[in-house]
Amino acid sequence: MTLVCTVLPTYNERDNIAALIEGVLTNAVTPHVVLVVDDNSPDGTADVVRTVASRYNTADALRVALYVRTGQKGLTSAIQCGIDFAIESFGADIVTWMDCDLSMPPADVARLVRAIVEGGADVAVGSRWIEGGDDVAHGFMARTLSLVINRFAVALLGDDVHDYTSGFIAARAEVLRTLRLRGDYGEYCIDLLARAGRRGFRLVEAPYICVPRTAGESKTGVNLWDYLVKGRKYVGTVWRLRKEK
Repeated sequence: MTLVCTVLPTYNERDNIAALIEGVLTNAVTPHVVLVVDDNSPDGTADVVRTVASRYNTADALRVALYVRTGQKGLTSAIQCGIDFAIESFGADIVTWMDCDLSMPPADVARLVRAIVEGGADVAVGSRWIEGGDDVAHGFMARTLSLVINRFAVALLGDDVHDYTSGFIAARAEVLRTLRLRGDYGEYCIDLLARAGRRGFRLVEAPYICVPRTAGESKTGVNLWDYLVKGRKYVGTVWRLRKEK
C-alpha cells in the first residue's frame, strides 16, 4: 500500500492549519500522514497542531506529526526538512507539499496523488496556468508577474510544466532522494521541476484554482518592491538553469 506524507511548512498559521490538516486527511486516497514543520511560530500554530493530532492519532496509527524548528527558518529548508523526515522516518513512497494559507485547496492533494499512483507520473504539479486552473487570490500585478515569469520559464526550460512557480507538488520518494531542494524561496520549485525533467522523470500537471487566504498575512508579497525582488530571483534561476542545460 502506498504511503503518502504531506509536508506543511508553517509560520503563524494557527487560524488555517486545523482546517488544512483535516481537509488533506478527509480527502486522502491512500494511507496518509500530515507532517507540519513549524518555524517556532509565536502565534501558537504548534499548539493547534497538537490538538488536531490528539484527535487523529491512535496507538496503532500516526496520522498527524509535528516538528518545531528553533534556530532555523525559511520555506525551502522547512520543506526539505519535512521531505527528509517523510522518507527516512515514515517511509513515505510519495511526498506532497503546499502553502498553508488554504489558497491551495486541500482536496486537490488527492488529484496530485492519483496522477502518480494511477497515472504513472513521477512528479505531479498543481498548475494555475493550464485549462481548468486559475489564480483568483492575487491582484493584477501579482498575476501578471507570475504569468510573465512562467512564460519565460516555459520558453527557456520547456513546456512539460506551465506553472514552474507552483509550490503545490507531489513527487515519488525516488525523485526526492535524487534531487534536493535548492534556493531561498519559491525559486526552489523552478529549480526542482527543471532538474527533474532533465533527469528523465515524468512530470504531469493537474489544474487547481488558487483562492484568497481567509486568515493571516500573506508571505508571497506585500508591495511592488517585494514582488520585484522575488521575481528577479525567479528570472535569475531560470537563466542559470538554461545555461546549465
